[in-house]
Amino acid sequence: MKVILTTTIKKLGKIGDNVTVKDGYARNYLFPNKMALRNNKKNIEHYENIKEEIKKKENSKIDDAKNLIDKIKKIKIIFNRESDEKDQLYGSISKKEILDFLLEKNIKVKSDDLLIKNQIKSLGEHRIEINPYENISEIFTITVNKN
Repeated sequence: MKVILTTTIKKLGKIGDNVTVKDGYARNYLFPNKMALRNNKKNIEHYENIKEEIKKKENSKIDDAKNLIDKIKKIKIIFNRESDEKDQLYGSISKKEILDFLLEKNIKVKSDDLLIKNQIKSLGEHRIEINPYENISEIFTITVNKN
């Protein structure tokens, strides 16, 4: 199904792009969340009328993403865990634990926006990437200390 995007969606496209998606994705996700319009003459005209309003919303989302990155830069992400004599953790630090830590600091990050390249299974410093909006990402350091 051809649709016109009314919001930027990671891995799909930017505002105003005409993209082809599966029918179920459009009907069950994009249309109910007002993220896209069917690609027909009436909707193309409607999109032209509301284009400025949509651009303002996108600019506010970009500002929110930048503010989120700034908030995270101001805190230190530190975990204390039990480990063996080789500094290996009994378990690992999960994505959910990092999200919960940030939520305790009143910073709400979506699970899809957090990228952990290597599992955190040892003491020391580890790098994670937070990508709250397309083309806005930052790499942060997580410190894991012995309990």
